[in-house]
Amino acid sequence: MTPILPVPPLVLVFAASDPSCGAGIHADILTLSSLGCHPLAVITALTVQDTVGVESVHPVDSETVERQARSLLEDMPVAAFKVGVLGSVENVVAVAEIVADYPDIPLVLDPVLASGRGDEFANEDLRAAMKELLLPQCSVVTPNTLEGRRLVEEDGDEEGAPEEDLSSVAARLLAYGPRYVLLTGAHEQTSRVTNSLYGEDGLIRQDHWERLPGSYHGSGCTLASAIAACLAGGYDIGEAVREAQEYTWQTLAHGFRPGMGQFIPDRLFWARGEAESSPEDG
Repeated sequence: MTPILPVPPLVLVFAASDPSCGAGIHADILTLSSLGCHPLAVITALTVQDTVGVESVHPVDSETVERQARSLLEDMPVAAFKVGVLGSVENVVAVAEIVADYPDIPLVLDPVLASGRGDEFANEDLRAAMKELLLPQCSVVTPNTLEGRRLVEEDGDEEGAPEEDLSSVAARLLAYGPRYVLLTGAHEQTSRVTNSLYGEDGLIRQDHWERLPGSYHGSGCTLASAIAACLAGGYDIGEAVREAQEYTWQTLAHGFRPGMGQFIPDRLFWARGEAESSPEDG
């Protein structure tokens, strides 16, 4: 009789496709697989993009999104959720209703508002829906500092006003209801990249990383999925954030540039390193 092997942690991802496999649900699948999880993939939108930029986004209808997820959740026990680009307000509503039925499962939200080139993924209505419906359910939300500031913008904010300090941005995000906020600092004008994890009592941990040259396609997807993988594996939030950052930095340090645009993180850097260093047969 064939032995029944243990099932790896299952992580359900809601995200858009990316034909380049640099970002989006393909990046999530690579990351989760690399970290020992089995990904379950609900596609929320189809995109036309490459490593240079995004040409168009085509949301999947919300009923199909819901049917994909409900079918998986009725069949398999999920250890974590990860949410990326949703493509429409209707999809935000659908995903929020789904995850609300599983309040004990960790939820990691990567609030992707634009591509690396600045192509818009989330208009004002979609941002408002995320803040009202998804942020209150999040275990951790992982905006970069540009996204964090955009998420807390209010209609009455004056254009050109001084930028709010990051601790205030984190506090305003936490007021929407997530348990933790990880603000990533790759877009700040600093010699090193500083990522800061905040909770209800303020700053929990701050990690500093060597700033690598170049621009990377899918680094935020990689980090958020790595956090989801670590939470699914039983890490507490501090350990999960630290381990996920280490993994993500290594994927960037081993990144490659297959086209004319951004570098792609190598989520399987460890496998290629082992292959290169293994002794020759014979």
